[in-house]
Amino acid sequence: MMGIYSLVSSLAVFLTPTLAFQVLTTSQRGLHGLAMTSDASSAGLDVTVVGGSGFVGSKVCQSLIEKGAKVTSVSKSGKIPSFAWCDDSWTSKVNWVATDLETADESSIATAIGSPQCIVSCLGVIGNEPEALKKGNGETNCAAFGSAKKGGKLERAVYVSVSAEVAACQENWLPEFFGGYFEGKKMAEQCALDTVDGDSSKVCFVKPTFIYGGDAFGLLPPRVNKEYGSFIEELLSLGVIKFFADITPGLIKVALRPPSSVDAVADACVSAAIAGSALGKDLDGAAAINEITNQPAATGLTDAIEFAGEKLGQAYGWAKEEVPKAVAKLEEMSKK
Repeated sequence: MMGIYSLVSSLAVFLTPTLAFQVLTTSQRGLHGLAMTSDASSAGLDVTVVGGSGFVGSKVCQSLIEKGAKVTSVSKSGKIPSFAWCDDSWTSKVNWVATDLETADESSIATAIGSPQCIVSCLGVIGNEPEALKKGNGETNCAAFGSAKKGGKLERAVYVSVSAEVAACQENWLPEFFGGYFEGKKMAEQCALDTVDGDSSKVCFVKPTFIYGGDAFGLLPPRVNKEYGSFIEELLSLGVIKFFADITPGLIKVALRPPSSVDAVADACVSAAIAGSALGKDLDGAAAINEITNQPAATGLTDAIEFAGEKLGQAYGWAKEEVPKAVAKLEEMSKK
């Protein structure tokens, strides 16, 4: 789902300072998703995650397994992902299915998707061909949602889409080919709703601007790690930044909006999947996503300031002790 974010993330990254050091953030300490414990029981719930081998999808699979759900991941590769959080403690419990939903026939898709009680789609494609973007983000998701409905047991649908503020940039701020991307996203949202017979109380749309997390930076798709992302999220959540974001246009507005952590996006998906507080919601932007999942405030900026203060204190202590020694040594040498 990261297609549009290459431009957005470039602005976000270069409009904010880069730190050369890394610090432990609150989200790394395992505090995300505190509200999830109050959601409905998910023991034995049958969930199919489309794009489950991906960045967000793998997090969704992990959280669902930890809550006792029965999880099938459908992706083109069908492989267990290699992200830092993907260990055997939960990956061995997922049914990893390889199916190319863009080219597979209806029967093959039905076999892959199965008859889930809930379908969560984190599937998205990037590129510069309008028709390919429309098909990959729209028609492919529609095929998955439609197949889940035909399974006969579907109760809920969840889709990771894109923030309305990002979509609003397509007319005047983005290359024309992005039209296929947004058209596909809109098509997928409608198909998700149709899957539950138009009942908005049974569907959830999670719409971040930019998603960060993990332990590495990336370009394709664009991604920043957890420490830097948390720094940016806290910085862009400051009141003065929010004020300027509200009054600026287009991509500048989007670049000044706080990004969402992969933990927050996954928690929102899981909450909706298990009929928790996110179900029936249109979660547009980091604030809405964080609120529904009770995410702790990002602390990357605060941690960075504390880190810098600690290092400055250490440097001052060293200088206070060593500089007089050096001066005394120089004076001694000058007398010889």
